[in-house]
Amino acid sequence: MDNVTIYSDGGSDPNPGIGGWAAILQFGEHEKVVTGNDPQTTNNRMELQAAIGALRVLKRPCSVTFFTDSQYVRKGITQWIEGWSANGWMNKAGKPIQNSDLWRGLWPLVKRHEIEWNWVKGHAGNPLNERVDRLARQARLDITPADVIDEDVPKLFVRSSCKGNPGPGGWGAVLEEADGETTQSSGSAVATTNNRMELTAVIEGILLLSPNSTIQIFTTSDYLFQGITKWIYGWRKRNWQKKDGKPVANAELWQALDQVSEQYSIHWLNAKGQKHQSLEDAGKLAVEAVKIA
Repeated sequence: MDNVTIYSDGGSDPNPGIGGWAAILQFGEHEKVVTGNDPQTTNNRMELQAAIGALRVLKRPCSVTFFTDSQYVRKGITQWIEGWSANGWMNKAGKPIQNSDLWRGLWPLVKRHEIEWNWVKGHAGNPLNERVDRLARQARLDITPADVIDEDVPKLFVRSSCKGNPGPGGWGAVLEEADGETTQSSGSAVATTNNRMELTAVIEGILLLSPNSTIQIFTTSDYLFQGITKWIYGWRKRNWQKKDGKPVANAELWQALDQVSEQYSIHWLNAKGQKHQSLEDAGKLAVEAVKIA
């Protein structure tokens, strides 16, 4: 029986929204990558589709070491699915289980193989998990409509850099005015984090413009983009606490950004994977700033 290692990942943005999934299969010296996407889906459906897509590649029974950062998938397979199947894909309340079409598609594929299911923490430095995450993201971006950029509105590009986390850090901001004039700004801190530098960059960058201005902000930071477009509303309602009652990390910077943002009309753009010269320039400014931290 062949030994195969599989890493899978999937997600949507927003949730529900446009989704992508990916899987990396390694067997001996060989490797195969499979990806897919869906214009209207959820995080959990993409995680399930990634597992299905991976196992469909295997043409004969194999011994599989499977890695996923989805507890929903791992626990579903190792703890819940036999009961669901025996109960006609209904939960204990007699209602259809969520995503039953995908669970029903996954179950016969799982039973063909000997699979060891492993959970790996996402975004924690595991090289293959990070790689499959990027592949899933790209699959999603492949069908994500491009953000409309208004050439008559100033553009702010922000980046951060940190030597260690925490460690000496720097930030860079490049403001492109509608008339073509460019302003650069940067700064540093002795002991900080990438996230704090990213927040500082955007606050300082916004302040390069007069209040009541309209601005387009480009960031490659998921933390900044998701925080300002999604998470901040809940944080504000809970007085800058997370759902578990613990303080929001970097709360003082998020509050400062929240207050500054109220004075401007801002269009936030996720520029991850995109190429802009000013984005690269902002990154260089951040790296240079670290050297003098």
